[in-house]
Amino acid sequence: MPDRTKPDASATDGTRQLLHWGASIVGAGLVAALLLQTVFGGFGPTGASTNGGWLALIVALMCIPFGGLLLALGIAKWLRNRSNRRKR
Repeated sequence: MPDRTKPDASATDGTRQLLHWGASIVGAGLVAALLLQTVFGGFGPTGASTNGGWLALIVALMCIPFGGLLLALGIAKWLRNRSNRRKR
């Protein structure tokens, strides 16, 4: 019978936080990119066409890669934790 007094390793190693924040940051970047295309006039070869478009472009270009890395790390940790639980 498992000991319920000790917290699970995945509950304390930050996996959930990485998954949550990674997905949130990627989502914010995708929303910014969507707004750039629909509300702020899109962008062309010389960049965005409005000041709001430039801000949305900067947010999208920062959030999507950084959030993607956080999400990838969270997925890797989740898979490792799942593999470790199966080995026990």
